Amino acid sequence: MTSKREHLTTPNNQAPVLMHSCCAPCAAELMEAMVESKIPYSIFFYNPNIHPKKEYEIRKQENIRFAQKHNIDFIDADYDTDNWFERTKGQEYEPERGKRCTTCFDMRFERTALYAHEHGFPVITSSLGISRWKNMDQINDCGIRSAKPYESLTYWTYNWRKKGGAARMYTISKEENFYQQEYCGCVYSLRDTNLWRKKTNRKTIRFGEAFYS
Repeated sequence: MTSKREHLTTPNNQAPVLMHSCCAPCAAELMEAMVESKIPYSIFFYNPNIHPKKEYEIRKQENIRFAQKHNIDFIDADYDTDNWFERTKGQEYEPERGKRCTTCFDMRFERTALYAHEHGFPVITSSLGISRWKNMDQINDCGIRSAKPYESLTYWTYNWRKKGGAARMYTISKEENFYQQEYCGCVYSLRDTNLWRKKTNRKTIRFGEAFYS
């Protein structure tokens, strides 16, 4: 593990935490930070936005491997793709960080919050916020909204990027030789990324080939 992390405390010092994970590279810093701060937690993997299935399995299996390395409970939720496409219908051409992303975050956090409520987790958080490609306010708004129906549940809005968190994310990714994702995960992001690459004479995305090391 890397060092020089601050000691973390959860909202109201409550635990365990249910951490929604989008992928191993984004989750790794959160995982190691909570281990160092001796915060009990479990990982909740619910990402029906990730397509195609090959990409989904690469990201999930890598996250499972890293969780097993640290003896962390990994909860593998449904690959609920039909529901995701239904909820994002009409938003196919929304820009990154736009309405479709809000819908996507809402869907994933709602399921996380429900599981937390049903299984005794008083706090939820997500690895999504550590990425510089995401709007942290947008993510936090969705997380807070998902927890609101449950009186005993809190969404932890900690800024995982600060105090070297984002830099450590890349350090861990290189040390672990994590798979390097080249788009957020959904088919619309894949479409738009490849369109941009073609216009700029770059190679289109090839699944399972790019790694951090």
